[in-house]
Amino acid sequence: MSEMYNGTAKIPPEKFEFVHSGERIADKKFEDKPIGYFKDAWIRFRKNHASVVATIIIICIVLFAFLTPIFNTRYNARFMDSYYAKKAPRALALRPLGIFDGGTTRTFSEKGLIKAIAIGVGAEDYDGRSVSLGEGLESYYQPMLKIGDPIEKRAGKKITLTFNGKIDTYLEVGFMYLSLEQAEYQRIVQWEKDNNLHVFYPLVENNSYNADAKDANNWYKTKKNVPVRINEKGKAEELTYSPDTVLEDNYKRDAEGNLVYYEYAGGGNFETAQYKVRVLYYNYYRYKNGFEPNYILGTDSQGYDLALRMAGGIKLSLLVAICVSFINFIIGAVYGAIEGYYGGTIDIIMERISDVLGSVPFIVVATLFQIHLAAKVGAVPSLLFAFVLTGWIGTAARVRTQFYRFKNQEYVMAARTLGARDSRIIWKHIFPNSLGTIITSCALVIPGVINSESMLSYLGIVKLGSAGSTSLGTLLSDASSIWTNYPHLMIYPALILSLLMICFNLFGNGLRDAFNPSLRGVED
Repeated sequence: MSEMYNGTAKIPPEKFEFVHSGERIADKKFEDKPIGYFKDAWIRFRKNHASVVATIIIICIVLFAFLTPIFNTRYNARFMDSYYAKKAPRALALRPLGIFDGGTTRTFSEKGLIKAIAIGVGAEDYDGRSVSLGEGLESYYQPMLKIGDPIEKRAGKKITLTFNGKIDTYLEVGFMYLSLEQAEYQRIVQWEKDNNLHVFYPLVENNSYNADAKDANNWYKTKKNVPVRINEKGKAEELTYSPDTVLEDNYKRDAEGNLVYYEYAGGGNFETAQYKVRVLYYNYYRYKNGFEPNYILGTDSQGYDLALRMAGGIKLSLLVAICVSFINFIIGAVYGAIEGYYGGTIDIIMERISDVLGSVPFIVVATLFQIHLAAKVGAVPSLLFAFVLTGWIGTAARVRTQFYRFKNQEYVMAARTLGARDSRIIWKHIFPNSLGTIITSCALVIPGVINSESMLSYLGIVKLGSAGSTSLGTLLSDASSIWTNYPHLMIYPALILSLLMICFNLFGNGLRDAFNPSLRGVED
């Protein structure tokens, strides 16, 4: 029986036994390497799959913005062709596959279908020979890509036909009248011989069979816009759509019956004499630029390459957003650190300053800056000033909150006891623990700035559209009234803007978790 010692049971020493006496507790040596702050953050960040995907998308958009001007050597940001404005995406390499062929789907009346097909017919009928609609459909310059079966529509006893079809919007431009100097005319004639292509086509008579003398595509005889042919009795007979239909040309001819390709339009000598000519614009474009129209995302409302305009808009938006985020980070971090660390009267005074600035609506500030400052320093610098004037307040508030949270922690008190200066305590001990929140706030500033900049340019408050650059908001504004007919003008900029907004928010959420010091060393 155990002895009693001071009212408690006393256990004899012999009752105790060493469990691991003479044995090694571990046979292996434990090894561990310290993980740095940023390496630990990277490990946690890459476990957030949504943030990783968002980062990849952001990188792809940035690469698109910077690589498009490099690889698109045919065009530059200032290249514009108003005749090819609002055209659909067109890539010659993909055209045989039926995608990116510059086409758009429409419903055609019978006379509308004939007029569209007549462009290809006229391109083959450069010497006045008879070409049927079926032969014209095989032409390289035929704008009609697809023609559906006829659909009958009845209005009383009258039956009309409509056709659903797909038309190449570039070839649809067809023919046009130009005024050229005689020297330029001779250069094009030589180019035609060298390249075995036709630019000049016969002029059209301005008579009762010409529905619109200004429209160079009206090269065949019509009555009330309906194609006709003149029978043996001299009467006009209406023509209907059929692959075998042959349109009767209405070309100008001289006294000997030869086709007329130009007319004198003024000028006094060889260099200044002006010729009125009728050209197939597709080949005239090739003569001027040395290549066929090839716009992978189509053209904007003015005739610029939409891919280049979007690349410029992305760069402008990112430049403004990153600059604003960086400046707000510096100002907000310093301002909030002073507020949160010292507190008291200093905090009260600085908070009141923040309240006054924060109460001013941003859109009012941006508008006033654009009215009074943009003319002196430019639209982009004035926009930066508007963002920075009040943009740092949110960052400062977050930093202030974090400093109030950490400044009374034991490690801070220990550093103060050991004689550390205020600046060392602020930036060495407290600030690193606030870094996750600060970096997150800066990352989330970027989509907010992009959204605000796009909104201001969309509303026309900020004028960022020019010959050399534009913004995504300006592209959306230009497309707002016509996007139902030209959806690509709205879809591509809106898609990029949406991706930037969503991905930067997901990226910021990933940074928040990655730099959260409370999660340091935690395994999922």
